[in-house]
Parts: sequence; C-alpha cells; structure tokens
Amino acid sequence: MPRAYFISGVGTDVGKSVVCAGLLKNIANAQAIKIIQTGASLSDQNLYAEACPRHQTGTLRHFKLAASPHLAARVENQAIDIPLLAREIQQETRKAEWTLLEGTGGILTPLSASETFLDLMIALDYPVILVVGNVLGAINHALLSLEVLKKAGLKLEGLIFTHPDPRYREDHPIAVDNMRSISALGQAEALGVVPHLPELSRDTRASTAWAEVGASLSRAADRLLAPGRSADPPAEAVSGAEAVSGAEAISGFDQRHLWHPYCPAPGSCEPNWAVARTAGNYIYLQDGRKLLDGMSSWWCAIHGYGRPEILAALNTQAQKMAHVMFGGLTHEPAAALGQSLLKLLPPGLETIFLADSGSVAVEVALKMAVQYWQGGGRPNKTRFISHYGGYHGDTLGAMSVSDPVNGMHAGFKGFVPEQLFVPRPAAPFASPFDESSLQALAEAAARHHEQCAAVIIEPVVQGAGGMWIYHPDYLKGAKDICRRHDLLLICDEIATGFGRTGKMFASEWAGLSPDILCLGKALTGGTMTLAAAVCTREVAEGISRDKRPLMHGPTFMANPLACRAALASLELLRASPWMERVRALQDALETGLAECRNQAQVHDVRVLGAIGVVEMKQPVNAARLRKYFAEKHEVWIRPFNRLLYVMPPYALAPGETARLCLAIRKAIEDEEWV
Repeated sequence: MPRAYFISGVGTDVGKSVVCAGLLKNIANAQAIKIIQTGASLSDQNLYAEACPRHQTGTLRHFKLAASPHLAARVENQAIDIPLLAREIQQETRKAEWTLLEGTGGILTPLSASETFLDLMIALDYPVILVVGNVLGAINHALLSLEVLKKAGLKLEGLIFTHPDPRYREDHPIAVDNMRSISALGQAEALGVVPHLPELSRDTRASTAWAEVGASLSRAADRLLAPGRSADPPAEAVSGAEAVSGAEAISGFDQRHLWHPYCPAPGSCEPNWAVARTAGNYIYLQDGRKLLDGMSSWWCAIHGYGRPEILAALNTQAQKMAHVMFGGLTHEPAAALGQSLLKLLPPGLETIFLADSGSVAVEVALKMAVQYWQGGGRPNKTRFISHYGGYHGDTLGAMSVSDPVNGMHAGFKGFVPEQLFVPRPAAPFASPFDESSLQALAEAAARHHEQCAAVIIEPVVQGAGGMWIYHPDYLKGAKDICRRHDLLLICDEIATGFGRTGKMFASEWAGLSPDILCLGKALTGGTMTLAAAVCTREVAEGISRDKRPLMHGPTFMANPLACRAALASLELLRASPWMERVRALQDALETGLAECRNQAQVHDVRVLGAIGVVEMKQPVNAARLRKYFAEKHEVWIRPFNRLLYVMPPYALAPGETARLCLAIRKAIEDEEWV
C-alpha cells in the first residue's frame, strides 16, 4: 500500500522544503508534493528537483500572491475546496510507494474563511512529521502545534529540527535547550536535526550541502522505511473481560453479545463491519477498507467526522467538568448553547428543555402539550393527531404518534397509547398545492379537539417513515387548523433541523413557528447525544400555572460535554457557507439520480437539500445492497424498505456526490436491489 506523510511546520520559513528534499535523498521510490504554493514562482518544486533530480515532484495549487492561501486564492477569484483537494491528493499518493506532502505555513494556516490546513490534514488522516525551526521562541510554537495535533487525533511520527537562523546553531545553549524541552514537554521524539548550511541560502546550492542534509535525515528516513511499519495508526485493543482487536475478533464478539438497531438477538443478523476510525467524510474499517459515508451517521454528522473545532471544545470541557446534575444547578455551556440556539430558532420559541436524545425530546414535547392544557383547566386533552407514514422515535410516547400500521412499532398495538391518525400530506414538494389534502386533518381536529392536545408532524420531510417530501403549504394549513380548534402544533425537526433541507429549519419553508419544536441528531455535529424540546413562552407559562413543574428530568439533562459540542457545532455551521454547500449537493443529487427515473423498477425519485431518495416499486434487499455498496463502490449507504437514499455530510466534493449517485444507479441497473 502507498504510504503518505505530512511534512508540516510550526510556521513559515522553518525549512519544510529542505526537510522534504533531505528525506527524498534517502528514499529511492518516493515523491514530494507541495500542496499549495503561494508566490510568484514554483521555488519549492525547483528546490526538490535540485536536491533530487531523479525523483517525481509537483505542486497541486499555485497562487501568485505571496500570502496566506485563503487570501492568495481570493485575489485570483478562486477558492480552495478541501474535499476536492483531499481527493486529488489521494489520487496523487497512488503514483509512488512513498509520498511526502509539504504543508503550507503552519498547521492552522487558513485555506478559506472557515477552514484551515488542519481540516485538510484531518480529512486525509496521514501521520505527521513536524518541522521545528530551532530559534528563540521555538518552544511555545512547537508545543502549541503539538497540542493542536493531539486534539485533532492525528498521529505524530516525530520532530525534525532545523536551524534557519545562523545565530542559533546546533550547539547554541538555546538550541540545545529547545530540543530537550520540546521533546520532554511535548512527549515527542526528535527524528533528526538539519544543521545550518549557508550554501542552501544561495541561488546555486552546493551538492555537498544537499548531501549533508540527506545524511542528517538518514535516521528519520530509516524510521519511515522500517519493515512492517504502517502509515496508518494501529487499532487499539479493547480492554475488559474479553479484550478484542482486529476485524474478525471484534465482529465475532459483536455477533455473540451486542444488540444492533432493529435486529433480532445477537447472532441472528448479518455480521456487522468493524470500524477502526472515522475522518472527514469517510469511515475506515478494521479490514483496511475506506467507505465514503452517504448517511452522515444517521443524518447527524453534517460537518463530517473529526472536526477539530468540536474535538477541541470537548477536550477543554472534559478537563473542566464532564458532567454535573442539572437539578438545582446550572452552568455556562448550557447557557451559552441556549443563547446560540435562540439566534437560530424561528421567532417566538424561547424556552429550551435540553434532553438526552431525539426520542426523549418528543416525549417531553408530548408532556408539554398535555400539561399546557391541564394548566388551562382542560385535563381531558391528552391525545394527539399524527400522520400515517410518520416516525418520531422509539420510546413509548414517541412510538404512539409514529405510523401505527406500516411503521416499526406496529407490533406494539395494545401496549402503546392509541392516537388519532390522518393520511400523510399528499401534495409533493414541487407540485401545485391541493387544499383538499388538508380535509382529513381538518375533520379530525373538528371532531376530536376536545380530547386532543396537539398535532405532531415532521415538517416538509417524513424521514424514517418513507423519506416523503411534501408541499410546505400543508404546514401552513395545519397551523391554521390548530389555531381554529385549540390544538398546539409540534414540529419534529430532529431529522430536518440545522440545514438538511436547505433552510436552517424545515418549518421555514412554510414561514411558520410551531408551538413546540423538537431538535436532535445534527445538534452536536454527530459527536454526542443531545436533543432539545423548545416551546413558546405562552406554552411554558401555561404548563407552570400554580407553579406546576414540567414532569421530566433526565440524569444527563444539559450534560456540559454535549452542550459544549453542540455550541461548537452551531458556531461551525454559522461560519461555514452551509446554504451554498447544501444547494450544491441538491444540484448534484438531482443530476446524479435523474437517470433512475428511466428504470422500470423505480417508483419515484425525490431530492430536497442534502437528501436524495430513490423509491423502488418493491422492497429492497437491504443486507445485499449494503454489501454491494461497500465492496463494489466503497460507499456506505443503508437502504430500508423500498428506499435507496443518501443524506451525506454537507461538505462533500462534487466527485464524492457523484460516487454515491453512481452506486445507486448501478445497483438498480445490475439488479442488486432484488
């Protein structure tokens, strides 16, 4: 397998190019690539060629202005697309057994308005060699860089010290102490020391100088070339009574002992693939395969995996306070998250209940509705109107308002409370709206409003109940019906919230604010479990008449770690061009899935925002398809019922979206869905 290493530095002008060239001189079958060059000439590429004329070298992005890459690109009316650049780098690494990837500036050098070089490093997940210019101030710069790499979860191969300033030669007391202090405090090994060589500063460099550079880095090269050494970090063993490691051992234990979603007892389902790690838009399996994630880990990892901003926030918070009970206490992460949410929520939604999961958020919303009417002297309003085809979660109350016939919970009839159901909204999203589609809801509300507390609905998109995308005007009509008949409107945005449909919340397509809004999934960017039930001040005060408490209080309510992760995720979302990314995803999905409409087996193709759905006329063979997608196309797509669908991370490159669409098209053409 080809191996690749980042040659990154603590800043600019520390000698990254010299280090790349020196390592090249020791590795016969290697290439060096300058990822981004800013400035008038391709000087680093020329430097590689001068030191190692027989080696393959290149530069992937070149901008004329000698400035930070985001500025240099902007001056030329260009932008650096990290997913696209990462894909290009992966293709380049296949051209040689060894690839040295020279970084640009320091680790946190900005590549765009919201992303740094670190984001590219995380997306590729290659080990790092950190180049330290051994000068005054090196300790601070190096330790900060090492801390950033550690928090990002990147593997550090070691340090290489250079001496760009003639005042601080190898034997200078400051240089000696720098090496000792950085290695000890940063817990990092020094792989090599490049001496100060005046010849390397001249226009015509002496071959003897390059030979000396090569000799100084021979030990570092030997470390990289050691037999059996892998550029990928080894999988860690699982500690416990029965420690397991490796794909077969993990899957074997899993088959014997672990339940999985919607499966019979352990051992009764198809074996599950063992995951070693995740990074960027990819899932890395224990057996070495790498799958492009088309599901965002059940729609929650909207930024992709391993975002350093979220991981750093988690690490900082964990060292202060991982958890504290919310009963009688409060804390800054919860307050800060609440403030952040209020800036995004539809108007009128003011009071926030931070719950454990999406299902719990629905439970709390149902309790809010019932207790609101109790506070108003109408205790008989305890039932709910919901829609066929809907899905709201797996806990008892959430099950009761999910599809009672064809849904996952049909087998619990007689155990869950019986609610009232009306047909799903009939008008497709892009078709003219038919007012008659509201008739069933209007009739149910008129007939049963004295016993019903609220209407609960998934706005615009019914998710797990069938990925049905319907007209926003149905929501407007539902809100009017609720107002006429003294019913609250609960919008379940657990799947659609935070940009998935192209709006921050799907309710915005109808221009309305519900009485209660349920949030979850993408709230923490796919890192922690957290959800929220948010209601208007009127609902909150109605519940609390005579100081009655809202009867719910999870142990991990407002968990500080989860709140901090959510806060970082929301800040990341606001700072990113998420609307443009989702719009681009929608265009790519519409283009990539359009051909499926011509297949006789296909019933419908639906796309909205970062959601692409192909509905077959017959149920699909989900187990066969998962295997086909992973083995033939190296993508992770999890079909169900009659649906082949994707809900990927927002920052997918066009080529990655095309891969997902191609996999679905080929599965239909090759009849792998049967």
